[in-house]
Amino acid sequence: MGPWQRLLLSGGLSLRAGGAAPDPRGVGRALACRRQFSGAESENLRQRRTQIMSRGLPKQKPIEGVKQVIVVASGKGGVGKSTTAVNLALALAANDSSKAVGLLDVDVYGPSIPKMMNLKGSPELSQNNLMRPLLNYGISCMSMGFLVEETAPVIWRGLLVMSAIDKLLRQVDWGQLDYLVVDMPPGTGDVQLSVSQNIPISGAVIVSTPQDIALMDAHKGAEMFRKVHVPVLGLVQNMSVFQCPKCKHKTHIFGADGARKLAQTLDLDVLGDIPLHLSIREASDTGQPVVSSQPESEEAQAYLRIAVEVLRRLPPPPE
Repeated sequence: MGPWQRLLLSGGLSLRAGGAAPDPRGVGRALACRRQFSGAESENLRQRRTQIMSRGLPKQKPIEGVKQVIVVASGKGGVGKSTTAVNLALALAANDSSKAVGLLDVDVYGPSIPKMMNLKGSPELSQNNLMRPLLNYGISCMSMGFLVEETAPVIWRGLLVMSAIDKLLRQVDWGQLDYLVVDMPPGTGDVQLSVSQNIPISGAVIVSTPQDIALMDAHKGAEMFRKVHVPVLGLVQNMSVFQCPKCKHKTHIFGADGARKLAQTLDLDVLGDIPLHLSIREASDTGQPVVSSQPESEEAQAYLRIAVEVLRRLPPPPE
């Protein structure tokens, strides 16, 4: 086991090993106690529980050296969230070459950034025992995929996952970054909540296809960020249309303008549309993102326009 693996897992294994089987007698007493509360007593209990939970919430602490954090999220997997995160990071850098951009992959169970950014290897440790990001296309990258074998599944329970997320947030030497793009896992679970509560986030970008099934979960994702007071910058409608390369006929395979209808419901903007195009898929699979490898293409230009819309909606960075 290398030093970065020990760093990642330190503390996590002890969390997994702790705990004992509940005492059935204790469970019975708890149930009996619950039945006794009613009316004012029940209300007092709820208030007390709220106070305890509020004290237990972590205090937000900025990531050292990072000015602004942009999270890219989706309610459902398979809608092109990671592809959007990668190309958004590259588009932010292309928009202003003086800006330093990083990319953090917190999808512990299914990291995609190493392959999409054509990066392999383990991060080195700095003198301060912090992991150094890997660099390609001018973007500093960190991912769970650098810390495990490519084909090895991550079979961890929640506490180990949260320990890993804490290491990825707090034990990476980013240097000085203007923007850190965070590729979130799909859904609205522990990781999303932990990231949102532990670090200040400048804004969230929600990615969805126009399909109703995907939009239902995108709606939940947007509402989750609102509940934890993270500004939602807008929606990206991915795989919006397919154009036949031979006859040029356009087909809305996943439906037309579904994200726009959802945006109206949520009082949000659509940041842009990304077509369903072979070049985007091929570029991602070969580790040559379309914004970097084909910057003049219509597909790359779509991501660049989205980056401009994101920048327009970001609040000013903290002093």
